[in-house]
Amino acid sequence: MSIKWKEEYILIDNKKTKVSCPEIISASRATDIPAFYSDWFLNNFKKGYIKWKNPFSGKENYISFQNTRVIVFWSKNPEPIIDKLKYFDSKKINYYFLITLNDYEKEGLEPFIPELNKRIETFIKLSKLIGKEKVLWRFDPVIIGGDLNVPEIIKRIKKIGDKIHTYTEKLIIGFVDIMKYKKVQRNFKKAGKNIYRELNNKEMEDIAVGLQNINKNWGLVIATCSEPVDLSKYNIKHNKCIDDELMKRLFSTDKKLIDFLSQKNLKDAGQRKECGCIKSKDIGMYDSCNHRCVYCYASRL
Repeated sequence: MSIKWKEEYILIDNKKTKVSCPEIISASRATDIPAFYSDWFLNNFKKGYIKWKNPFSGKENYISFQNTRVIVFWSKNPEPIIDKLKYFDSKKINYYFLITLNDYEKEGLEPFIPELNKRIETFIKLSKLIGKEKVLWRFDPVIIGGDLNVPEIIKRIKKIGDKIHTYTEKLIIGFVDIMKYKKVQRNFKKAGKNIYRELNNKEMEDIAVGLQNINKNWGLVIATCSEPVDLSKYNIKHNKCIDDELMKRLFSTDKKLIDFLSQKNLKDAGQRKECGCIKSKDIGMYDSCNHRCVYCYASRL
């Protein structure tokens, strides 16, 4: 059984209101908070809480930051939040970033993100500022179809990795899920992108072989995100994006955090079976991301 967050009552609009008090905040799987909502996040963090609506039930909940020890930022464009990180540093709040750097410019699958070279510059800028151990690279999802075959995907990953591998310690890959999500199917159809598809197991293994070869020059840890396929013979692990082992290594002097991480049953029961993440509170809202990526399960076009 997964752990439960502590709950308390605070005054909100002169009314005694129940809030949950998570130690780990995910910001966010559901939308790009660093790119589009960094001011909102900082202002609410200073206020001490946010109101969050459950995307499935529609129920509104209040999330308090009073116990927060780690923020995990997910982003395709973290540039807008970089100058705000000094506030979290001043409050001794720990954080690290999961940065998605894909190359689907030709295909138009990520229509409203900055161009690739600018995103690479931002990745390097952030890494130099906070340390490469706190900036993890995601190439996610891997998509096949049209001119996107396995050799082309490997070529594009290599092009990015050759520029950033000294500014990170890990590459996380995921394979596109289309049939699992009706919203994703609708997005591909609406965008006229139905030539793209999921990978079969042979193609996944071919990707793994290619990554193993180019990683001889990079020396990165490579891992898959929420994938049942076993690629361990290619030195590719199953990942935890919300990663207690990484937190223990990076933030070992934070006694409150270490005490929290010493508990049993930390795995996040709300994620899919193959996900290795520990429990966190994701504060993103569905259908609020302006990148409009065709493959996204959290946003409709």
